[in-house]
Amino acid sequence: MVDHPRARKVADRIHETVARMLDTRIKDPRLGFVTITDVRVTGDLQHASVFYTVLGDTEAREGTAAALESAKGVIRSEVGKQVGTRLTPTLEFIADAIPETAQHLEDALRQAAARDAEVAALAAAAQYAGEADPYKRADDDDLDDAPTQGEAGTAGPTVRG
Repeated sequence: MVDHPRARKVADRIHETVARMLDTRIKDPRLGFVTITDVRVTGDLQHASVFYTVLGDTEAREGTAAALESAKGVIRSEVGKQVGTRLTPTLEFIADAIPETAQHLEDALRQAAARDAEVAALAAAAQYAGEADPYKRADDDDLDDAPTQGEAGTAGPTVRG
């Protein structure tokens, strides 16, 4: 669906109208706690896809889907009055996948955090395989083994008397 400026304005108007109607005029007992998340309208303003989420279990989602399908004609009629276009767009109600996607991402983040905690625990209890600091330094006892001035192999001049 193309995002033309006029189509975006019509989509915003449909969004407001549908949300207001679900809140005030539609009294179907199957209708759960519905949130209209987005509306997308085709460039020719002939078709509108209304995305919604429902708070609750699978039964609440199925009941809400049936209630929206049965109230589609009344909602479309009101949308036609409010939008004021020559042709009233057809409405299609689509359950938004945002909650399922968010739940999947939260599960993945939770698993990653658990793995990170395991790695951190292993790292805290880890010991070095050899010495703690395997690198030799100039200030270590290597200086004790170095030849002093006057001994053979020194770089300085030797004075013989």
